[in-house]
Amino acid sequence: MQKITEKIEINGRELVIETGQLARQAHGSVKVSYGETVILATCCTAEARPGIDFFPLSVDYRERTYAAGKIPGGFFKREGRPQEKETITSRLIDRPIRPLFPDGYKNEVQIMIAVLSSDGENDADIPALVGASCATSLSKAPFLGPVGAIRMGRVGGETVINPTFSQLKESDYNFVVAGTSDAVVMLEGEGNEIPEEEIVKSIEIASQEIKKIVEVQNRIIEKVNPEKEEYEEIKPDSELENKVKELAEEKILEVYRAGCSKIERSASLSEIKKTVVEELVDESSEDAESRTDEIKGVFSGLAKSLLRKLVREEGVRVDGRGPDDLRPIECATALLPRTHGSGLFTKGETQSLAAVTLGTMADMQIMDELEGEYKKNFMLHYNFPPFSVGEVRPNRGPGRREIGHGLLAEKAIKKVLPSREDFPYTVRVVSDILESNGSSSMASICAGTLALMDAGVSIKAPVAGVGMGIIDGVILTDMLGDEDHAGDMDFKVAGTESGVTTVQMDIKIKGISSDILREALEKAKKARLGTLDEMKKEISQPREEISPHAPGITLIKINPEKIGSLIGPGGKNIKKIQEETGAAIDIDDDGTVAISAVSKEDMDEAVRQVKGYTDEAKPGQIYVGKVKNIMNFGAFVEILPGQDGLVHISELAPYRVGKVEDILNEGDEVRVKCVEIDERGRINLSRIQAMSPEEREQEKEKHYKDNG
Repeated sequence: MQKITEKIEINGRELVIETGQLARQAHGSVKVSYGETVILATCCTAEARPGIDFFPLSVDYRERTYAAGKIPGGFFKREGRPQEKETITSRLIDRPIRPLFPDGYKNEVQIMIAVLSSDGENDADIPALVGASCATSLSKAPFLGPVGAIRMGRVGGETVINPTFSQLKESDYNFVVAGTSDAVVMLEGEGNEIPEEEIVKSIEIASQEIKKIVEVQNRIIEKVNPEKEEYEEIKPDSELENKVKELAEEKILEVYRAGCSKIERSASLSEIKKTVVEELVDESSEDAESRTDEIKGVFSGLAKSLLRKLVREEGVRVDGRGPDDLRPIECATALLPRTHGSGLFTKGETQSLAAVTLGTMADMQIMDELEGEYKKNFMLHYNFPPFSVGEVRPNRGPGRREIGHGLLAEKAIKKVLPSREDFPYTVRVVSDILESNGSSSMASICAGTLALMDAGVSIKAPVAGVGMGIIDGVILTDMLGDEDHAGDMDFKVAGTESGVTTVQMDIKIKGISSDILREALEKAKKARLGTLDEMKKEISQPREEISPHAPGITLIKINPEKIGSLIGPGGKNIKKIQEETGAAIDIDDDGTVAISAVSKEDMDEAVRQVKGYTDEAKPGQIYVGKVKNIMNFGAFVEILPGQDGLVHISELAPYRVGKVEDILNEGDEVRVKCVEIDERGRINLSRIQAMSPEEREQEKEKHYKDNG
């Protein structure tokens, strides 16, 4: 195949798409470059597995460490299981790609993306999403794309398209927008309490750039002119649909109009489905099993269409609420006595229990990614056990959904956390979902906020989140699980009273307009403020004191050049401090020393010793030192670890001293004043000048009295 190249300039950098040179046996493959960041995206398809009832799309994004000139850390010197960034980027790519396959297409599709070069400035996720779209468009799959993607930021009040890593550090927000030439299909991002209108403005700017990226892909697609595989959508026969509708429609509508609970609704629908199957299936026939499966599929489709019809035509929701109504909210804190903070948030039939743990610098998570290594001092982990939805399934480690929901909640809350200088703790929040019927990630944000305030974490403002949905153009506030399954959009918005801290939107249709987004954001704001009002009834601000079970931490800033003195040869000094005080000490390269200890006494002693190894003697300063050596002309006193000074015999007392031992002996503690540090760095001390005038007079009187 001949090499084909197309390019476009995005914010001063060329986005280059090439096909025909790499991975030519893949059904579709492209190399995408942006700056010096390069990815390879491929797409292959396989025939549908017999009996499959879902679309088996898999997206696998991987980062090669050689892309950044690095060798993997750890014992095994090769890439292993996906890291957090790879998992989240795989989800980011999957979400806008998946809804653009036709209904009924069940062939297996595998999209693989590898980062081949990373320049440390341009994130590979945007080129990866563009590459996945183009590779899929060039494959045999009947993909309804292509899609483009843009990252949006704002630095110094100016909107920035595809900001670099360095610009993102200064940016007010970080939004990824994906869409077709006609509409937005996915939104993901975080911000520093951003007004809703600013989000819409950012999306509209991104949409114009997305159209250009789609056009570049279309030029390549037109040149390649890929042959698309034919597929036949399997539809139930109309006679069966009519029979199921006749037997079940009114009964399903009756259940939906009853406004009952999820458990009652599920039980009633199961009973109706069972009755329909018994009526239409001859158990003695050879095709009884396949016939039963077919009827169940028709029944599910009917139930979904009736739910949509009720919302569209009557504004009726299956739990009895109106389109804009929130479910009842209950909040509680301080449920778990030995955790550092806890919060319970219940909204209808969705419930999150969050627990906070406060740790030291040693508990920070080390993140080793292509753009460099850094440490996280805030983590939010989300668990979704099967009992939360009344199911039984293997209890394995967190999957993509759990990781994604946890990071979404983490982004929402981290914007309001205090600075490390103001709150020198590593903070971990764990959200256990105890019940789920829609928007459990948003419940995690609310429960996490309650738990943080209960733990005494001085957050800037409480954060709440709400899940929004759309069914046939009707916007639904605080969406249920059934509505999510049957709906067209899942839109999650979280923030404070002042603005949005995170958004995430996925759709199941071909796109959504800015007007609908604007309306959904406004309704989400109203719901968010209502949720915050309910949370404040339980706790309105962080507790004044942290849990007595949490470690005490003090931060000290030292001269980075003194780090070696604090550590000592072979770690001698720092080990000594930790052994004598029981404190834990962590040191950053910038000279930040974090000291954690159980008691105030141990903390004070550890602080004193750390300062002793790192402070420098200053003329005019008074110290309490220990006599290390006696000479006939004076005493050497250690005023700081490793720093001795001389108290000349003439500076020992306010009278003439015959010999040093009359005043001091080795091992004595003595208060002295640093008089000067000479040009050779020698420290001269005075016991006399450390005394007050009254103390001098009293000591002279005592001396003359004792000596006649």
